[in-house]
Amino acid sequence: MEALIRSTQEKNSPAQIAAVISNRPEALGLKIAQALGVEALCIDHMDYTAREDFEREIDRHCRDRAIDLILCAGFMRRITAGFVTRWRGLLVNIHPSLLPCYPGLHTHERALKDQVRIHGCTVHFVTADVDCGPIIAQAAVPVMPGDTEETLAERVLAQEHRLYPMVLRWLASGLVRLEDNRVTYGFEIAREPASLYAPRAAKR
Repeated sequence: MEALIRSTQEKNSPAQIAAVISNRPEALGLKIAQALGVEALCIDHMDYTAREDFEREIDRHCRDRAIDLILCAGFMRRITAGFVTRWRGLLVNIHPSLLPCYPGLHTHERALKDQVRIHGCTVHFVTADVDCGPIIAQAAVPVMPGDTEETLAERVLAQEHRLYPMVLRWLASGLVRLEDNRVTYGFEIAREPASLYAPRAAKR
């Protein structure tokens, strides 16, 4: 979240973070957002009996602020199909693995257990199925001999802080969009660093 905010505060950024919303009042991200001059709101899910009512309140706040995109960054609650449908193609998440490998939790632990040689992170459009939405971009890191969950997580996180702001620039500039459940790209994304991987650009 902090990386996203800071990237939008750079000169000539095509995006602006209008607000940060958390479902937990103690979330450190709320304090960080305020310190960076971004409106910070808590909508505590514990105040709502039904998940749909909680999401309806998030939806209201987003529409009141004329939000164009919702970027999940550490939001750990499952999102209902109704909310996903309302924000289809405008709801994005980052996940700490190279999807479709290791959806869900404990990704670094599972990667080390399987002795994979490549790990990483994925930015994808959100669907009702957890961590199964169309992939926008991925960044890979090597798994080194002697890696622990902590060292591997640190290496992946560094790539997350590069990848997510990059994808936000693409989205805000209209270079990436979801069409018929497929991700389409503009050619300008080829100028991004080669160490960050995105599927081959398709003319739209």
